[in-house]
Amino acid sequence: MQYLANPTRFLKLANALIPYLWAVTCGLFAIGLYGALVTSPPDYQQGETVRIMYVHVPAAWMALFVYSVMALASAVAVIFRHPLADVAAKTAAPIGAAFCFLALATGSLWGKPMWGAWWVWDARLTSMFVLMLLYLGYMAIWSAIEEPHRAAMVARIVALVGFVNVPIVKFSVDWWNSLHQPASVFRMDGPTIAAPMLWPLLIMGLAYTFLFLSLHLVAMRAEIAARKIRQTQIAEIGEG
Repeated sequence: MQYLANPTRFLKLANALIPYLWAVTCGLFAIGLYGALVTSPPDYQQGETVRIMYVHVPAAWMALFVYSVMALASAVAVIFRHPLADVAAKTAAPIGAAFCFLALATGSLWGKPMWGAWWVWDARLTSMFVLMLLYLGYMAIWSAIEEPHRAAMVARIVALVGFVNVPIVKFSVDWWNSLHQPASVFRMDGPTIAAPMLWPLLIMGLAYTFLFLSLHLVAMRAEIAARKIRQTQIAEIGEG
C-alpha cells in the first residue's frame, strides 16, 4: 500500500492494468448476458421477468461493495494519511451511486409485475434509498466545499458514519418483515438458486466488479491529473 502511495508508481500500474481490465470486463459481460438471456430458463412463477435479476442483483451487490470501498479508503486516509486514499473514495462515489440508482430502477421495474407496485417502503428498499442519499450527500460535500483538505475531512466522516447503513441493507430482510426474499446465493448451507440461473448471475457479478475496477482506475487517474493541474495553477498564482 505504501509503495502505491507515490502517484507516479500508481499511475504506471494503473496504465498497465486498465486495458486488461476492460478486456476481461467485456468478456465477462458477453458470457454473462448470453447465459442470462439465452441459456437460463424462465422462472416457474415469474416467467421471463426473472431476467431483470441478472442486472438488478449485481447492481445491488456493487452498490454495497463500492460504499464499503469508500469507507475503507476513508479509514485509511484517517489512520495512515495515505495520499491516494481520499482520491480512491472520492472517485468511487459516482460509480457506486450509478450502481445504486440502477439497483433501485431495475428493482422498481421488477417489483411492478411481482408486487403490483412500482415502490413500497419496505426495509430493503428504504435502506437502499438511504444509501443513495448517502452517495449523493458525499458527492455534494466535494462539490460544495472548495478547499480540498476541508472537503476531505468532512467527506471522511460522512463515509465512515454512513457505513452503518451497509449492514442494515444487507440484513434488513432478516431483521424486519420485507417483500424481498432472504439471501439465496451467499448462504451457509449453499445457494438455493438452480445452477442454470446461478452461473450467469455469478458471471454478471464478476462483470460488474471488473467494470467497477476499470472505471475506478480511470477516474482515479483523471482525479490525480486534475489535482496536479490545480497545484500547478496555485503555484503559478503564488509566483505571480
